[in-house]
Amino acid sequence: MTKGVKIVTIGGGSSYTPELMEGFIKRYDELPIREIWLVDIEAGREKLEIVGTMAQRMWDASPYDVKIHMTLDRREALKDADFVTTQFRVGLLNARVKDERIPFSYGMLGQETNGAGGMFKAFRTIPIILQIVEDMKELCPNAWLVNFTNPSGMVTEAVVRYGKWDRVMGLCNVPVMATMTEPKALGVEKEDLIYKFAGLNHFHWHKVADDKGNDITHKVIDAMFDKDAGLPKNIHDIPFYRDQLEQMGMIPCGYHRYYYREEEMLTHGLEEYNGIGTRAQQVKETEAELFELYKDPNLDHKPEQLQKRGGAYYSDAACETIAAIYGNKDTQIVVSTKNNGAVPDLPADCVVEVTAYVGAQGARNVAFGELPTAERGWLQVMKAMELLTIEAAVTGDYGTALQAFTINPLIRSGDTAIKIMNELFIAHKKHLPQFAETIARLEAEGVTVQDEIAKDLD
Repeated sequence: MTKGVKIVTIGGGSSYTPELMEGFIKRYDELPIREIWLVDIEAGREKLEIVGTMAQRMWDASPYDVKIHMTLDRREALKDADFVTTQFRVGLLNARVKDERIPFSYGMLGQETNGAGGMFKAFRTIPIILQIVEDMKELCPNAWLVNFTNPSGMVTEAVVRYGKWDRVMGLCNVPVMATMTEPKALGVEKEDLIYKFAGLNHFHWHKVADDKGNDITHKVIDAMFDKDAGLPKNIHDIPFYRDQLEQMGMIPCGYHRYYYREEEMLTHGLEEYNGIGTRAQQVKETEAELFELYKDPNLDHKPEQLQKRGGAYYSDAACETIAAIYGNKDTQIVVSTKNNGAVPDLPADCVVEVTAYVGAQGARNVAFGELPTAERGWLQVMKAMELLTIEAAVTGDYGTALQAFTINPLIRSGDTAIKIMNELFIAHKKHLPQFAETIARLEAEGVTVQDEIAKDLD
């Protein structure tokens, strides 16, 4: 019997894959990988070959004999896999450009995982992840699915709720960045602090204690206002209101700026939309630079330029999660997983993002307790929006999509919201077969994309 771990990465042509390889290489002693399969689609063939060849160079430069397989055949790859990671983007970066520019063209926020754009990313992504889960049930029924395809929380919720697959965890780099930067701001080591996170993906809060168990969240709040806040590269740094943070006694994640400072974040986004281009347009330039680097036959390590991408540390978190499950390590990791009472303000069967001890049986959540009044209200509205978005993605029902749009705090309800939603349906027609009837009706009504850049993208 051949020993060793088989890992499959769907979206293997991603620019993040070298970071994934680096994480696996440094953990080889605790995660003895036999083979890695990188899977992509025809449109990603060239990037898959570039990244896969570089990934093999990275392993060849290590002391370990690991074979990289590249394929466009997902089912071939999934056979007898032990772990499956997902990092794909339906519609590629052009779809993200549309998600951002169309809302901005009407004066509303366009963002990858928040507002109208994030919801349409979910509409495109959820049907695909559910297809992957069905393949896994047949071809690798004992495998764990480790997802960092955005919107990670909604994708993980869809896998649990509609895919009926519990061997799944969703990951995010935002908690990782907080636990890396905050100790530095306090002049201590990460091991000297105790963290507790709770909420939803890109919508969580956390508390911090010292190694004696004393709550020092207020000290972190103090440090936030004069040192690095640990933001991902894709979030504009507008400070929170100090009085608000002190009142809640918790630290919001970087994405809360879109909600707590909506006016300023929208103004900044519109400036970029009208100037240098949206974040997706900027990322396309960074991606092009990265793939030119990856082509270098002498490059056998992750380049520093990868840190410019907003999702830095996603991949390393995935490696740590896989190693924790494989070795039954009970490692403390922030994951999206079934609530099971950790956040009593939400139903036990829904997916939340919480601190958990991760081992062979999955995630054992750390109970956070009830949230303060304001945060509880936010959380329940956002979870309702997520559930409606997921339902719409699965059923293709226009009315459900409209309900999700109406309840989303970043979308001003009314005729303009309808125009944004309808244009996004038209723009993403190729990737929304479940909405075919709706899109046909909108086309018959003469709905077209108005943004000059978005309408010319495939």
